[in-house]
Amino acid sequence: MYFCSMSFDVIKSLHIIFVVCWFAGLFYMVRLFIYHTEAQAAEKTRKAILSEQFMVMEKKLWWVITTPSMVLTILFGTWMIFLNADYYLSQPWMHLKLLFVLFLVVYHFFTQRIMFRLQRYEFQWSSTRLRLWNELATLFLVVIVFLVVLKSTLNWIYGTIGFFAVGLGLMVAVKIYKRFRSN
Repeated sequence: MYFCSMSFDVIKSLHIIFVVCWFAGLFYMVRLFIYHTEAQAAEKTRKAILSEQFMVMEKKLWWVITTPSMVLTILFGTWMIFLNADYYLSQPWMHLKLLFVLFLVVYHFFTQRIMFRLQRYEFQWSSTRLRLWNELATLFLVVIVFLVVLKSTLNWIYGTIGFFAVGLGLMVAVKIYKRFRSN
């Protein structure tokens, strides 16, 4: 019995560690996209050097940290559910969490698509739009953590209002930052 709980705790710990690594990779990746995009306004030689450096950093971050962390997060999370399927699969909060994890996986691959475009020198997103994109990952993080910690004790009305309040607050913060930065 102790071995099973010990094993589960190790799996849970690894799941949390790789969630942290995954989010760190996603947050930093989009920051690199912002800097990469803003570097396009530099003079020709500086722009070329910066673009090349950002492409190397983006590739390494994506393929060495971010994507492996996503895979390991999903692996250890699935393993935890498998070990206690009767409990986890019967919980409404877990269904909602898994839905947001699915959204996060879509976010991950859409971010990869942005990286591929930047690698081809296709700059379709402004730095402001990329900042807003970065905040979407923050919203996923907030929702997933609150769902896991509070489980079914969270009043859904307050949870929904809180979710939109955090999103609105993040958007306002980006707009204020943009205004402050342009002055």
